[in-house]
Amino acid sequence: MGPIEERLDVDDEEIPFSSSQATEVGALHFESSHCVPHANMSNSWFLRKIRISPFRSIYVVLMKAKINVLLPFGPLAILLHYLTGKHGWVFFFSLLGIAPLAERLGYATEQLAFYTGPTAGGLLNATFGNATEMIISVYALKNGMIRVVQQSLLGSILSNMLLVLGCAFFTGGIVHYPKVQVFNKAAAVVNSGLLLMAVMGILFPAVLHFTHTEVHFGDSELSLSRFSSCVMLVAYASYLFFQLKSQPNLCSAIDDGARETTAEVCDEEEAPEITHWEAIGWLAILTLWVSILSGYLVDAIQGASDSSHIPVAFISVILLPIVGNAAEHASAIMFAMKDKLDITLGVAIGSSTQIAMFVIPFCVVVGWAMGQRMDLNFQLFETATLFIAVLVVAFMLQEGTSNYFKGLMLTLCYLIVAASFFVHVDKSTG
Repeated sequence: MGPIEERLDVDDEEIPFSSSQATEVGALHFESSHCVPHANMSNSWFLRKIRISPFRSIYVVLMKAKINVLLPFGPLAILLHYLTGKHGWVFFFSLLGIAPLAERLGYATEQLAFYTGPTAGGLLNATFGNATEMIISVYALKNGMIRVVQQSLLGSILSNMLLVLGCAFFTGGIVHYPKVQVFNKAAAVVNSGLLLMAVMGILFPAVLHFTHTEVHFGDSELSLSRFSSCVMLVAYASYLFFQLKSQPNLCSAIDDGARETTAEVCDEEEAPEITHWEAIGWLAILTLWVSILSGYLVDAIQGASDSSHIPVAFISVILLPIVGNAAEHASAIMFAMKDKLDITLGVAIGSSTQIAMFVIPFCVVVGWAMGQRMDLNFQLFETATLFIAVLVVAFMLQEGTSNYFKGLMLTLCYLIVAASFFVHVDKSTG
């Protein structure tokens, strides 16, 4: 009862659920204290009751974020599936319903990381950072839709590298013009190297297949893919260890004063909003709901393609990643506008690295366990697209600076990629 009594004794200025909203709630409290004292007392009582009741976590997780207005589209998609059978609308509403769930999964992971420490928190972010993509991929693998898995994961990499980073560089460059924004060049180079390693792992099975130089046709590329996936998982685990143990010291040595100031600001602003067990419970609930909704989404892909006359490749590579990661895209752009490009790169390039070096090899291993022939042969068109995109991004990051022109180029490159997949016919599915 001690912690609850202490919460009851806090002042009204300490009531906001997160320090990021302390100014807004404080301003509202100031106005109401001068205008309507009785309403101020009732609002204060209401906030305190929410703060000490189990419903507080429901409010924080399901009602606080503005993107949660899209949550009803999930149940609506399920109703449409059984009542109408119109796959186009089921697919569209499923996408809208999954978008807030993906953002809330990331939020619950961040909240749990407050209680686990930096090392375990880094592992949690590595595991649940792209949980939505992993769940959709596992469900598609279960249904034997290997090409949908490959193309959707490829699309997530391309959208993060080109569209998200490009929009972030462009908006950040416009807001802070004529200032040249800078970011941690060392971390960007490491991520670029990992992306190139992922391209190498994906390139060789495709080259082996299309040059007809396999020892055992069809089996050699599968064996090579499984071996390469295990190597890539080991490399990503080593990267996590390097990032969590060695890289912080390196970063602090590069720019000690600036990073100490940033760390102090973060310590003052960030605090857990839900308890340890609430975060675990919400992770389980959200993961289950994403799993259910992903089933309806995957089942509706082919029907949506037929009804709207849009290629499955375009849906998998372009539409799925853009809508599914909408909240992540918005946060990257917001941090760029605040001149926090290191966080932007962590969201965009870090997420691409995570998918390329962890999620894709993980799906190969899971497919192996399921008896599915999931491999790293993404076909020539997709592999060439990924190779060129990684090269373009690597050249953009090598200087450690950004401006609106670099962002514009990355965004235009993504438009070319999107147009290419719109007119691309994936013969391997037919």
